[in-house]
Amino acid sequence: METYDFIVVGAGSAGCAVAARLSESGRHSVLLLEAGPSDRRFWVQVPIGYGKTFFDPRVNWMYRSEPIPGFGGRDNYFPRGKVLGGSSSINAMVYSRGQQADYDAWEAMGNPGWGWRDVLAAYKRMEDHALGGGSHHGVGGPVHVTTIDDAAHPLCRAFVEGGVQCGVPASADLNGETIEGVGLYQITTRDGLRLSSSRAYLWPARGRRNLRIVTGALATRVTFDGRRAVGVAYEHGGASVAARAGREVILSGGAINTPQLLQLSGVGPADLLGAQGIAVRHEAPAVGRNLQDHLCYDHVYRARVPTLNQVLVPWWGKLAVGLRYVLTRRGPLAMSLNHAGGYYRSRPGLAFPNIQLYFSPLTYEQAPQGKRPLMNPDPFPGFIASVSPCRPQSTGYLAIRSADSRTPPAIHPNYLDDPHDMHELLEGARFLRRLAASPALSAVIAEELKPGPKARSDADFEADVRARAYSVFHPSGTCRMGPEARDAVVDRRLRVHGLDRLRVVDASIFPVIPSGNINAPTMMVGEMGSAMILADAN
Repeated sequence: METYDFIVVGAGSAGCAVAARLSESGRHSVLLLEAGPSDRRFWVQVPIGYGKTFFDPRVNWMYRSEPIPGFGGRDNYFPRGKVLGGSSSINAMVYSRGQQADYDAWEAMGNPGWGWRDVLAAYKRMEDHALGGGSHHGVGGPVHVTTIDDAAHPLCRAFVEGGVQCGVPASADLNGETIEGVGLYQITTRDGLRLSSSRAYLWPARGRRNLRIVTGALATRVTFDGRRAVGVAYEHGGASVAARAGREVILSGGAINTPQLLQLSGVGPADLLGAQGIAVRHEAPAVGRNLQDHLCYDHVYRARVPTLNQVLVPWWGKLAVGLRYVLTRRGPLAMSLNHAGGYYRSRPGLAFPNIQLYFSPLTYEQAPQGKRPLMNPDPFPGFIASVSPCRPQSTGYLAIRSADSRTPPAIHPNYLDDPHDMHELLEGARFLRRLAASPALSAVIAEELKPGPKARSDADFEADVRARAYSVFHPSGTCRMGPEARDAVVDRRLRVHGLDRLRVVDASIFPVIPSGNINAPTMMVGEMGSAMILADAN
């Protein structure tokens, strides 16, 4: 049995940051376990390649939820990265830190040290921002943040102008002093390549003698000596392996895999563990609870003007963008398809923006079911505008189905359980109609394809939301941080309540889901958690 100072389970958005920071000084030995393969794959490194990895079981867990009552019995797809970099290797790369109110709420919930001032310092430490350093951004960090002002599709201009005409201010920096406004998104790329957490943190650290990275390593349980975590059992190359941690075990498997591993290890709700024949090591009722996620609702339009559809449909268009990318690392292949968006307040009296906007200058309405062929869009010009409530109130849960670590857990997201979420989606639907009627956007819209002109009343929109709304793939909160073990899994220093030398450092610790995309907040948690671990070790 090999012994390391620290064992990190999961090389995702947070886990890569944790492993790199813990091994940085050379004083501590670190074992990083990842169930998936290396990220040195073409479609992982090409930004638009997330259309290829979206349904690729080699790099994606491809989870599905249980039937969802709020969706009329539909289930929901949960793509999760199973590769170095985790979901940051297969996501759409939008860099959004959330807003000050998100983190001040975390602190107010009994988590001192997690207010905006604290997390902003971590964000600035990890950033290498194209807008330069200053009060809102950092430079010189491992995570390069790219602006797309000179690369966004020209149709984004009409979207931004339409937003302004609807009363939303234009924003040149959606990660500035406030996130409120409509503008172009910033993305995690560098020199035309995806900048996953692995590329940002692990690639520079690979040569360190005190860091061992094992891919194809499926963790089966945390091992304990009494209430103290002492190691991890995992499967690798067909063999069962045990590794020992001299200092701590850190779980960074994400909002699905981390609570699953805890439950498999005997840490979780006692009745659930007993039903699966697992001895209770430590009863922790909150493990797997408080599942939160962002929902998205699209309006789809046929356009009067060319969109990316016309660039990517013909073979010569594909050839042209491919050659451009190979020669210059620029063009549509170097981008996310979420070119523009923003945040706005859907009604008067709100203290902060409550709905996020997305704009994509491309459609794939004719795509076969279960496919996401971003390089094979519709043969007509089209675009998509979407809304996503920032602070959903519905919460779900997940639970293991078996004591076998290869059996996916049962995921119950409970979308739309709370009427608040439907109310905000209906406000969003009305806003999209106003946006489409703005002078700037109406000039380029030929027709609304979905939901279509027959949708007029709130009842029409509600039925359409239940039929078509989908996850933006931001599951979080299933090992939430808080002061009380009855409704939280970890304390403010990310230590598992009631156990020693065991921490959780990933998106599962979010007490409340942040506004916007969660890749940046998850990497920030990796920065914060690794600093805490090192401080305690010293």
